[in-house]
Amino acid sequence: MIIDKIALVLVIIGALNWGAVGLFSFDAVAWICGGATTILARIIYIIVAIAGIWCISLLFRETEESAKTHA
Repeated sequence: MIIDKIALVLVIIGALNWGAVGLFSFDAVAWICGGATTILARIIYIIVAIAGIWCISLLFRETEESAKTHA
C-alpha cells in the first residue's frame, strides 16, 4: 500500500532528525520551521508521530508471501 510507504519514509526522516538531535543537538525540523514551538514544526512532529503509529500495524500484518506459505 502506498500509505505504508509514505508512513515508512516519514518515520525514517523522523529517525534521522532524532539522530541529528542526539548526535549534534541539531533539530532540522525546528531549523526549517523557525523553532520547535512554531505551529508548522508542531504539525510536522504530529504527522511523523502518526506515521510511527501507523507503522506499528506493519509489525502485525501478514504479507502476501507469508500468507501463501501458511495456506
